Amino acid sequence: MTVYMAERDLKGIGMDDLAAAQRRAIDTARDMSAEGTRVRYIRSMFVPSEGRCECLFDADDADAVRRLNDTAGLPYTRVVEAMDLTPP
Repeated sequence: MTVYMAERDLKGIGMDDLAAAQRRAIDTARDMSAEGTRVRYIRSMFVPSEGRCECLFDADDADAVRRLNDTAGLPYTRVVEAMDLTPP
């Protein structure tokens, strides 16, 4: 699978709403995977001063990531292929 990043503008979002959005991404990824679409939520980075959020997903293609976010009702400005450089 390939890593994709969903870029979000979440200016003004509260921490409770941010946590709920993360939970929806995780749950929707689990449901989609159970139905045969391979997609997995990895993690997110949030910059509160800018309201910018970057969420990483493993998926077979960008369309699966877009569909996950659309299904979960999570806004995004774009989905792009990315490299996860977390050390092993």
